[in-house]
Amino acid sequence: MLRLTRAIESELRENLRTEFSATLPRFDVMAALHRFPDGMILSELSRYLMVSNGNVTGIINRLVSDGLVERTLRDGDRRTSVVRLTKRGVRNFESMAGAHESWVNEIFTGLSPGEAERLAARLKQTGIYPRTAP
Repeated sequence: MLRLTRAIESELRENLRTEFSATLPRFDVMAALHRFPDGMILSELSRYLMVSNGNVTGIINRLVSDGLVERTLRDGDRRTSVVRLTKRGVRNFESMAGAHESWVNEIFTGLSPGEAERLAARLKQTGIYPRTAP
């Protein structure tokens, strides 16, 4: 299972890099923010992605610099900011997500719809997938 996961991630990483000049962590951060259009505070985002605050902060800083994410203060609290995709960020992510979906579909073309449904059901039984919001 781990070998398969690594192979799939490797292919997705390469596709994101060559077609969008993006990384998989960047895609993951944007995907999380796309699911929560009202935004998330960084600690929520870190927990959701199961990575450190430092990892998320670096990616968010680059996304803000690129105009894809905006930071706003949370209820006037200077210590806590909410991050969300900008309109440009939404368009950029949706373009990547469409391509990502096509790549995943291509990877799994050998599975029948029933096999794919059974695989998804088994993965859901582990309790790991899908992740829920913090």
